[in-house]
Amino acid sequence: QVQLVESGGGLVQAGGSVRLSCAASGRMFSSYGMGWFRQAPGKEREFIAAITWSGGSTAHADSVKGRFTISRDNAKNTVYLQMNSLKPEDTAVYYCAAVLGRKATVVVTSTLYDYWGQGTQVTVSS
Repeated sequence: QVQLVESGGGLVQAGGSVRLSCAASGRMFSSYGMGWFRQAPGKEREFIAAITWSGGSTAHADSVKGRFTISRDNAKNTVYLQMNSLKPEDTAVYYCAAVLGRKATVVVTSTLYDYWGQGTQVTVSS
């Protein structure tokens, strides 16, 4: 069982920055691929960013490319999402997720993830 706990959300003005963190339990964190997804009211959950178990490969959705950056620190069992130049349309609940196994490529499909955090709200005011 893997537990994921997100933190760092809150209210921020448009153009501002926020860094989300996702802390994972267990000793096998360095074997998990990790991802960030978000869900706005009335919308489906969407892929934001993913990183392989080693951190060697990342992927970002077109909507956030150049503004958001995923990274991980395996020594701290933590994955991060640095969010810059925030826009009101970035308002959503942000979830981190873990996929087991040392997959060579990033995983962008939500249904392939094995564990999910409970989410953290990010609200961007205009």
